[in-house]
Amino acid sequence: MMPATLEIQDLRIASHAGLLVHGVDLQLRRGEVCALVGASGSGKSLSCLGMLDLLPAGLVRTQGQLLLDGQPVSAAQVRGRLAGLVLQNPRSAFNPVSSMASHGLETLRQHGITGAAARERMADCLAAVGLTDHARVLQAFAFQLSGGMLQRMMIALALMAETPFLLADEPTSDLDAVSQARFLDVLMELVGRHGLGVLLVTHDMGVVARCADQVAVMDAGHIVERQAVHALFDRPVSDTARTLLEAHRILCGSQA
Repeated sequence: MMPATLEIQDLRIASHAGLLVHGVDLQLRRGEVCALVGASGSGKSLSCLGMLDLLPAGLVRTQGQLLLDGQPVSAAQVRGRLAGLVLQNPRSAFNPVSSMASHGLETLRQHGITGAAARERMADCLAAVGLTDHARVLQAFAFQLSGGMLQRMMIALALMAETPFLLADEPTSDLDAVSQARFLDVLMELVGRHGLGVLLVTHDMGVVARCADQVAVMDAGHIVERQAVHALFDRPVSDTARTLLEAHRILCGSQA
């Protein structure tokens, strides 16, 4: 049976200069999107990467317990097996000398799927994320695909691994409006159809309004507010949330 929840308790991340993330608690549920929002430098991306022990050099997770349905697990047990990752710069996640097919075959090989079954599974997963020209995509290298296509390829790899959770770190920030809309359509379809549980790190409150069920607001390494998405938009409690929402309303007004 697939796990229903993945959570991190009391996550703390430090550099040589001191703590950057202070006792963060986050919970992901299957079939829901939890948005983690905040200004640049608030610690939201570090929290996302820290859950899976994928922090940049010079930073360390000093505390934090991962729980799967309430039972302790290690980041190594979760990473790639139970939780996939989509990065802001997807090109950096791919080996530049390996084709998309090589990445897919390696992922499937780790799960005991090879040969014709692997090729069929890759085609199915690429179709699920809207990459219908799978033969061309699988032959391609990272430099030959757009950022939006690489974002969807990362989700396809998570589907191949059958991970029930996905951590997405600013996945739409470098995409144009059309690619962003296509990516979010795919993400929400997979949440609904496959019961994917998503941590969505973003500063874009429009993306939050469209996708999120729950929202956690970060400021200076702390969670300063948690609310259901409709409650947050109607009655923000923290100054950080009010500032983000005001900026969103000004931007939307300027585009009207």
